[in-house]
Amino acid sequence: MTASTTEPQDGGIMQGVLLMAIAMLLLPCMDAIAKYMANFAGMSPGQVTFYRFFFQVVCTVPLIFTPGGSAMLRPKRPWLNLLRGVFHGAASLMFFAAVKYMPLADVFAIYFVEPFILTAMSAAFLGDKVGWRRWLAIVVGFGGALIVIQPSFVLFGWTALLPVACAFLYSIYLFMNRAIGNADSPLTMQTIAGFGGTLFMGAALFIGDSAGIADFTPSLPGSVLALMLLLVLGALSGYAHMLVVRAFRMAPLSLLAPFQYFEIISATVLGYAIFGDFPTPSKWLGIAIIVGSGLFIIWREHKSRKAKPDIAAFE
Repeated sequence: MTASTTEPQDGGIMQGVLLMAIAMLLLPCMDAIAKYMANFAGMSPGQVTFYRFFFQVVCTVPLIFTPGGSAMLRPKRPWLNLLRGVFHGAASLMFFAAVKYMPLADVFAIYFVEPFILTAMSAAFLGDKVGWRRWLAIVVGFGGALIVIQPSFVLFGWTALLPVACAFLYSIYLFMNRAIGNADSPLTMQTIAGFGGTLFMGAALFIGDSAGIADFTPSLPGSVLALMLLLVLGALSGYAHMLVVRAFRMAPLSLLAPFQYFEIISATVLGYAIFGDFPTPSKWLGIAIIVGSGLFIIWREHKSRKAKPDIAAFE
């Protein structure tokens, strides 16, 4: 694995931040669908995860017929992108299994150890410079996530470790977005990763069902509504992650990592609207802290680069 030597251009950094924020607000919609399918449509988390990647491929493959889309047929790094799909598939399986048993906001709160892992990886392997102000903003944002819901091993048991496993696997997936570089387009990366995730989950379903694990029970969509929801699930996963790939090409990985906290906003709203998980005042306080930490990072990045364009932000 070779890190890209191309540094993000200053003019695109804020666009990258905006794309990342939009993607993070959209992705919990996918998780809400997964929770609905597991709890109300009787579909196992393993099967939901399989359909998530299968329909991602269904929704992205037609784009090869658009201008420039044919490049997807000639990937330069197919095996690395397939590996991205495997890591993403494993991470999604951990997450969808967790949301079956836990409220969305709870799962996200535990999952938000991920920016720490990602920032450390970017500093260690990609050479991103992370100063004390950005570390402080990450810690403050993480504190806000803990205020939204204080995860407890005593309360959730071993299930509470599923979002932690997801965070680690997803960190590797995001790290590979930057490490792979610009060899392939976001469309190519997501389509091939979709194939990788589909193949991985097909094998996981076979092994899990053979072992008699209920969360890997295979099944077909039981209604037209279920089929439509799975199509939306695949479209959201494919297109939103294209935004993530694009964002990571426009801005430093360590800068974008804290904006994943924005997912807790959609997760809390959807959890209340669909599943009746009413946000308490402490949850709204946590959301305010999360948003505030993200806005501080944007302001700090803009100020630092305007004053010292040739020096990395937060140095």
